[in-house]
Amino acid sequence: MLGELSAHVTAEQVATRARVRIGALSTQAVYDIMGVFHRAGIVRRIAPAGSPALFETRVGDNHHHLVCRNCGKTVDVDCVTGEAPCLTPSSAAGYEIDEAEITFWGCCPNCTTARRTDQ
Repeated sequence: MLGELSAHVTAEQVATRARVRIGALSTQAVYDIMGVFHRAGIVRRIAPAGSPALFETRVGDNHHHLVCRNCGKTVDVDCVTGEAPCLTPSSAAGYEIDEAEITFWGCCPNCTTARRTDQ
């Protein structure tokens, strides 16, 4: 079932798909399972501000995300500089940094076109 995940899905979307295949399943069980998958490195969890957590199977790299402020569509964008962690903070405060999580916000092409048509 994980191979069938689209790029970025919520736990509720995973639950809906799983219920079609196996029947009754609680959303909490899916959250628990996705948490285990995340800790095992099988899925990546992202949490755009104001949105439910999203899960994706693209792991093992340090890519970032573009999120549409209007419809919430989320797409991957490769690392800003091509090397993890992509950005180096002015002070690491003793941390050994291995990842930078960056979310770019804007308006997707469909919403931009719709907005221009409505004006």
